[in-house]
Amino acid sequence: MTTHRTSPSNATRRNEASRRAILAAAFELVQEVGYAKLSIEGIAARAGVGKQTIYRWWPSKGAVLFDSFLMLSEQPDGGGSALPDTGDLEADLKGVLRATIEELNDPRYDEPMRALNTEITHDSTLAALYAERLDSPMRELKKQRLRSAQRAGHLAEDLDLDVAVDMLWGPLLNRWLQRSRALTPDYADSIVETALNGLRPRR
Repeated sequence: MTTHRTSPSNATRRNEASRRAILAAAFELVQEVGYAKLSIEGIAARAGVGKQTIYRWWPSKGAVLFDSFLMLSEQPDGGGSALPDTGDLEADLKGVLRATIEELNDPRYDEPMRALNTEITHDSTLAALYAERLDSPMRELKKQRLRSAQRAGHLAEDLDLDVAVDMLWGPLLNRWLQRSRALTPDYADSIVETALNGLRPRR
């Protein structure tokens, strides 16, 4: 018996190529002109598509930019990227936060990420999409690593994992958003050490 695989149609392939061209164009342009001057017209021209093609898939430039971030974070297998679990929780968390700082300090991502954060505060629909498609999955990956530490006896069994995630990642993101002080590897290490060791003096 001969089986035949169904391959994507030419139209499907063209749609995917157009979608990726649009998302790449949005990400490139926001770095070049800033979010305030980013426009659907500009994205369409850079991507080589019509405006209506963009509006058929996205309601706003903020939604396009958000999907461009999702495209950048896509894994080859379609899943998320688990946090490292070497058995050394402190070292693993320091590595993850240091990598996050490198990304936040990268000029290629700084302007687009700030633009997206600003748009989310003013667009409740986009905020809901962000929570569903990016923030919640990433939070779950972080909690999975903390659960592993709980099972290994490295964290308290009754620890509120959502609060723990906020304690670890919140200070870093707050400093980045406010541009209050430099984001450095030493700061990442300090966050982890303070979160894990607590604020009380050791006895």
